[in-house]
Amino acid sequence: MRAVFRMAPVVLALAGCTPVGVLPPSSAPPERVDVAPERVDVGPAREPEVERTATLRPVRTFPEIRGLWVVRSTMTSEEEIRDMVEDAATAGFNTIVVQIRGRADAFYRSQLEPRAETVQGPEDFDPLALAIQEGHRRGMAVHAWVNTHLVWGGGDLPRSPDHLVNQHPDWLAVPSVLGRELFGVDPFEPRFLAALRRYAADRPETVEGIYTSPSHPAVRERIYSVWMDLVERYDLDGVHFDYIRFPSSDFDYSRGALERFRIWVASRIPATRLRDLDRSADTDPLAFVTALPGPWDEFRRMQITSLVREIYREVKIRRPALVVSAAVVADARTAYASRFQDWQGWLAEGILDVAVPMAYTSDNDRFQELVRSARIAAGSRERVWAGIGAYLNTVDGTIDKIDLARAEDAGGVILFSYDWAVGEGRGDPSYPFLQRVGRERFGSR
Repeated sequence: MRAVFRMAPVVLALAGCTPVGVLPPSSAPPERVDVAPERVDVGPAREPEVERTATLRPVRTFPEIRGLWVVRSTMTSEEEIRDMVEDAATAGFNTIVVQIRGRADAFYRSQLEPRAETVQGPEDFDPLALAIQEGHRRGMAVHAWVNTHLVWGGGDLPRSPDHLVNQHPDWLAVPSVLGRELFGVDPFEPRFLAALRRYAADRPETVEGIYTSPSHPAVRERIYSVWMDLVERYDLDGVHFDYIRFPSSDFDYSRGALERFRIWVASRIPATRLRDLDRSADTDPLAFVTALPGPWDEFRRMQITSLVREIYREVKIRRPALVVSAAVVADARTAYASRFQDWQGWLAEGILDVAVPMAYTSDNDRFQELVRSARIAAGSRERVWAGIGAYLNTVDGTIDKIDLARAEDAGGVILFSYDWAVGEGRGDPSYPFLQRVGRERFGSR
């Protein structure tokens, strides 16, 4: 049997919506009961499914999702947000996915995480509420984009002492090459965080920055609380997972993760094997994970899936019509084996409404192959939106991929990203990128 640690949820009542993007009555984060982590059986038999309603009757329905990922660099001022919504609507897009938790910071009014350093304006300025207000006024769907485990880059530390990285370095994931070195180091010693920053800075092509430990109970609790806070207080159409995965199979070799794995695997191996490994672990903290690579992968994969499962079910209790989606590694085999992201399994189990494969390539054949695979896994068209890396393509290449996604009967497309399309990718000022895509494929004027 498979077991994971999680905190027992508390169900809160949902208040009615208001037209300005925020749900009353309170701005406080959702309360939770302070209990010890419990062991919850999650397999091999599946628990009963929650009815999947979000993709069948969402708040705002469209024959085709025509979406834009909007990076946090746009969510910094009233002017930029209003311009973004106007640009998207004019070009014929009907859905915006706005990044409001970029690096464990908040582009919305949060009592859980610090306000993002780049947000401009008065303290009461709420970028997410404004995006919702402006988007809904134009009949657009607005989804909150939440980066899950990526919490900082490899540069200078966050300025806020309340930022997760500064306040809870013991929550952070550790790569295998640092596992032995950092096992006996207090995470609050400066050299611990310095080593993680240096590792990320030296490998920008393979790791995006500093990640949290997916098996840490407090990390799971924080992510859960962020989601419930958004769901309960904002008039959203959906919430969108990103970085709901490990950075690579080289993570997480933090002391806490290694110790949790030892507890989890102890009942799954013979007693003599356990004693032998315990003796080896006296001199090598990586003894268990080195000797048991299959169970180690299973344990890591389970941390991601169980969090998706818990969040999905709690969202549906509160807001059944809210769409729960995820940006996923498009190659399902890579996602499963080295990012421990079993998104095809999430679709099959019914704990994810929509998968958005990040089919970022300029190669049309490869793009079509990835979208086709996702469409088959989804089962129905509304459960897959094709993620197009516009930044890797010309306007013509992007238009080709919209056509290919339609040929594969995907439920829609999401372009990455608005910010690139109006900046580096803008092109001819008299006929810019978004306007041309909209006019030639979405029927905009």
